[in-house]
Amino acid sequence: MIVTGLSLETLATLVGLVCVLRAFQLFLDFRRLLASIHHLPGYRAIISASSMLGHLFPPIPLLNLGHDHFWLSKHAPFAERGLDIISIATCWPKATGTLLIADVNVIKDIVWSRGGRFPKPLELYNALAFFGKNIIASEGSEWKRYRKIVAPAFSEKNNRLVWDATTQIMLDLFDTVWAGQQEVVVDHSVDLTLSIALFVIGAAGFGRPISWKEDAVVPLGHQLTFKDAIHTVSQNLVLPLLVPRWVMGLTKRFRRTRLAFDELHRYLTEMIHERQGSQQEHNHDLFSSLLSANDNNDSSKDDVKLSDSELIGNIFIFLVAGHETIAHTLSFAFALLALHPDKQEEMYQHIKRVLPDGRIPTYDDMPSLTYSSAVFNETMRMFPSASVVPKLSTEDTTFTLTDANGTMKTVVVPKGVELELDITGVHYNPKYWEDPFVFKPERFLGDWNRDAFLPFSAGSRGCVGKKFAETEAAAVLTILISRYTISIKDEPQFAGETYEQRKARVLDARSKITLTPTRLPLVYRRR
Repeated sequence: MIVTGLSLETLATLVGLVCVLRAFQLFLDFRRLLASIHHLPGYRAIISASSMLGHLFPPIPLLNLGHDHFWLSKHAPFAERGLDIISIATCWPKATGTLLIADVNVIKDIVWSRGGRFPKPLELYNALAFFGKNIIASEGSEWKRYRKIVAPAFSEKNNRLVWDATTQIMLDLFDTVWAGQQEVVVDHSVDLTLSIALFVIGAAGFGRPISWKEDAVVPLGHQLTFKDAIHTVSQNLVLPLLVPRWVMGLTKRFRRTRLAFDELHRYLTEMIHERQGSQQEHNHDLFSSLLSANDNNDSSKDDVKLSDSELIGNIFIFLVAGHETIAHTLSFAFALLALHPDKQEEMYQHIKRVLPDGRIPTYDDMPSLTYSSAVFNETMRMFPSASVVPKLSTEDTTFTLTDANGTMKTVVVPKGVELELDITGVHYNPKYWEDPFVFKPERFLGDWNRDAFLPFSAGSRGCVGKKFAETEAAAVLTILISRYTISIKDEPQFAGETYEQRKARVLDARSKITLTPTRLPLVYRRR
């Protein structure tokens, strides 16, 4: 058979030759890559774990590490090689070198560097920029502009608002949804904590209070509740990047995801129009700061303007970052307290000592409620929202550190190599944390290594909402534990499991947008 002057045999030969040449080129590039990093010990695989294929393929030795590798392996890869920097070299779709770093001194050098030496690789953040550019998916002068706009909203005055809003939301939960129940069973704790966290960011960040009763009702003109829309979007952020819009109507999951994206955009637009038309004073909350930067009539702020898409993009990212991360962390905290009733009792007794009259705690009590904050910190140490923070080296440089034997080592870093600040690796590094796999809130009550605690990242790009999250968590944990005990739900299918098996099942987690619990079935009993 002849195809446009070529036989199929000839065509197959040409295609095969191209494939062989491409494979040979990749092989040469891979060898050059290994030579450039001086064959630093680590992993070798075909597919890059940060690529789309790397996210789709399961972990297979020599083929793909899998996108959950960093969370699951923790500090073990470094311990095995005796050095807190190891390499990952892959050859598809191109030869790519990555240095995985779990040494706090090297990480400090990176996060506090100047001159754009170690920027974010923004292509990895495309999914977070679906609704528009934002403070997370940005670098350089663009990031500084976003930071300048939002930083004033994260003030001490706003922290007090966060505490008050959280307190009211928790009391409303007890007085409405849980009213008259001595025992409340929640099949998956995230269903509870997502609502709590969304209500808090809505009230304290966007002046949009939502009651527990309203949350169950789909508003007129919508097909999903606000919570369902934002939760579905956050669980399926990469889909619009992988699937054309016309394909999004072919399956039930695709259709619901498409609907959620449309619904969320409609909700965000309505929020903007409602606030713009409001005469009410909102005390310069986050939403006010963002809207003010989008005000085309204010020429005095031309250097810190937001376009319409940037406005939507930043509202979206603060809603997601402001509720999903804290919701998952709170769920892990509840589970850890349920698995360690002695620590739960210790926390309860501490709260009673601070609040002996049983009154509702205020923001002024927060500095005294140290055990509540310690539980939150220990939860974030064991279950950081992000397992790694990606960076890129824009120049040839070196890192110096000591190996397991105390010998000084110099690691060569060629320009263009990706750097992964391994948060989980640091948090489980026995050099910084004694018994890192053991839940010990008390480790945060005395002196502790703040450089080795990175749940909010570090340096100039550290999370702007850190105090917001800490305040919300301390309020939730204090109010909940002062009134309820938490235990793991007993289920007949797991009747024969050991404590360690139960612990592994309940604390199972997977990396999505943030580290996400698989299923946390808990029981809350009134004290």
